[in-house]
Amino acid sequence: MHPLLIAFLAGVGFVVAYHTYGRWLGGKIFKLSANAVCPSRRLADGNDYVETPKSVVFGHHFASIAGTGPIVGPAVAIIWGWVPALLWVIFGSIFIGAVHDFGALVVSLRNNGQTVGDIAGRVLNRRVRVLFLCILFLALMIVLAIFGLVIASVFRMFPSAIVPCVIQIPIAVAIGAWLNRHGKSLLLPSLVALGVMYVTVIYGDVGFLHALNAAMADWSLLQWVVLLLGYSYVASVLPVWTLLQPRDYINSLQLISVLALLVLGVLAATFVGGGAEAAAAGAGFEMVAPAFNLSPAGAPAMFPFLFITIACGAISGFHCLVSSGTSSKQLKQEPDARMVGYGAMLTEGFLATLVILACGAGVGLGLTEAGGEVFTGAAAWSHHYAQWSSGLGPALGAFVGGSANFLEALGIPAAVAVALMGVFVASFAGTTLDTACRLQRYIVQELANAVVPKPAEGAGGVDWLGALRGKHGATIFAVVTAVVMAAIPPAGAEWTWANAGRGGLILWPIFGATNQLLGGLSFLVIAFYLWRRSVPVWFLIVPMILMLVLPAWAMTLNAFVGEASWWAQGNWLLVGVAVITMGLEAWMVVEAVQLFPRVKGVVEAGALDAAGNAVDPAR
Repeated sequence: MHPLLIAFLAGVGFVVAYHTYGRWLGGKIFKLSANAVCPSRRLADGNDYVETPKSVVFGHHFASIAGTGPIVGPAVAIIWGWVPALLWVIFGSIFIGAVHDFGALVVSLRNNGQTVGDIAGRVLNRRVRVLFLCILFLALMIVLAIFGLVIASVFRMFPSAIVPCVIQIPIAVAIGAWLNRHGKSLLLPSLVALGVMYVTVIYGDVGFLHALNAAMADWSLLQWVVLLLGYSYVASVLPVWTLLQPRDYINSLQLISVLALLVLGVLAATFVGGGAEAAAAGAGFEMVAPAFNLSPAGAPAMFPFLFITIACGAISGFHCLVSSGTSSKQLKQEPDARMVGYGAMLTEGFLATLVILACGAGVGLGLTEAGGEVFTGAAAWSHHYAQWSSGLGPALGAFVGGSANFLEALGIPAAVAVALMGVFVASFAGTTLDTACRLQRYIVQELANAVVPKPAEGAGGVDWLGALRGKHGATIFAVVTAVVMAAIPPAGAEWTWANAGRGGLILWPIFGATNQLLGGLSFLVIAFYLWRRSVPVWFLIVPMILMLVLPAWAMTLNAFVGEASWWAQGNWLLVGVAVITMGLEAWMVVEAVQLFPRVKGVVEAGALDAAGNAVDPAR
C-alpha cells in the first residue's frame, strides 16, 4: 500500500471516529453537560485549579501525553512489520486509548480533579487506593529518572536542538503572562511564538550558538538529569498558567505544525520525489519495511510484546495521570472533555501513523551514516533494523532521518530538517518530564494522606508526614528520589561519571508492561464508576481485559521464561518488582471481582453531583 494512501485512510478514520464513537461516548455514556460546575471553577486557586480555554488545555494535554512515547514505540515496533504496528495504532487509539483517556478525564472532573488512584479508594475500596497509588509512584519515578537520560541522549545526538529547546522557556512564560493578564485571543502571540521557535531552529546552531550547543552536548548525563529535574521542580510548583500550561500549548502548536509539514512532505515525496540523496540513488517513495516480519533477529514474540512496545501511540496508562492529574483541573466545562480526552489521543494516533511511515518509507529515500555511506530503499531499513538488540538509537535515528527526508522533499535544507526533528523529539520529552513531576507531587501528597491521615485540628500530636502534604515538600521528595535513582549506575556497572545518570535504565525494562497494566487498572476504576450509576460498561470489558492480561503475560515472559529472562540472569531486582507488581494487580482484580456484583446502582460515599454537592448514597 502506498504511504500517501495509508496516511489519508488513517486520517479519515480518526476524524470519523471522533464524530461518531467519541460523540456517542460523550452524549450517551458520560452525558457531558455544559451546566455542570467543573473543579476549575468550584475549587479555583490560581495555582492548580485554573479555568482555561479548551484550546490551551488541549495543547497542554496533547503535549503531555505525546512526549516521545508515540515516536519511540512505533519506531521500535515496526521491526515486526508495518502492518501489525499500524493496525494496533489505529484500532488501539480509537477503541482503547481514546476511551481510556476520555473516561479518566470525565471521572476526575466529577471528583474534584482527583487522580484515578485516589478515586479508586471510593469506587472500589481503601486498600485498592493504596495499591494503585504505589503502582503510580513507581511508574512516575521511572519516568522522571529515565526522561532526563532520553533528553540528554537526544541533545548529544542532535546538539543543534539544545538552544531552541532552552529558548522555549522564556517564550512560554511570556505567553502565560499575556493570557493571564489580558485574557484575549491567543492567535497572534501564538503565531509570533511559533515564528520565533522556527527562527531559533534555523539560526540556533550558528557562530557562538554552535559552540554553546557543542559545549552543552558534552555535559555528563548526571549533570543533565539534575538540571532537567531542577527545572521540573520549578515548573511543577509555579502556578500552572505560568510555565507548564503555555509551554505545553506552544509545543502542541509545534507538534501540529510539524504534523502538517510531514503530511505535506508525504505529498511532495509522492508527486515530486525525495531529496538529493534519493534523486542521486534513484530511490522511489514506497514502503520499504516488510509488511510482516514475525521473527526478527533477537526480538521477543510479537504477541504480546507489540502491545507493550507501542504504548502511547495506541494506549498508555500514563495518560490517565495527565487526564486526572492536571487536565481535569483546568477544563471550563464538561463538553470540552471530548476534544481534550478523546480528540488528543486520536491526534497522537495520527502522529504514531506518521512515525510508522517515516521509519517504513521515509528511510528508503536515503540515510547517510557517520562514515559517509549512503543507504537507500530496503537496504536503509535493514541497516537500522538488522536485529532487536540494536536498541533505541537506530530506531530513533530512523525516525529523525526518515522524517527529515519528508521535509527535504519540501525543499527544506537537510541540516534544518534534522535540527527541526531533533527539537521536536527533545521538546516533547521535556513536556512529559515536567508534567510527570507535577503528577508525582499529587501522588506523593495522596499517598501521605492515605498512609497516615492528617491529625484532626486541635487534636495535638505530631504530623510526621506534614512536609509531604505540601506542594514543595512533595515535589522535592519526587525530584530527590528520581535523582537518586538516576545516579545509580546500571546493573553490574561501577559508579563513574560516565555511568551516573543511567540508573533509570535499571527498571526501564519493566516500565512498558507496568505502564500498560496501569491502563487496565484505570479501566477498572472507570468501569466501577459507571457501574455504580447503572451506566452500561460493555464497551470497556474487552479493552480492560486486554490491558490486564497482555502486560502481565509480557512481564511473566520477561521475568521467568528463557535464557535471557531476568530470573536466568540473576536480575533479582527486576524479578522482585515484577512479582510485586503482578501481585498487586491480582489483589486488585480479586477485590474488584468480589465487589462488582454488589455495587450496581449503589453510588459510592463521597460522590458529587453536577453542582459539586455531596450525593446521599442511600438515595
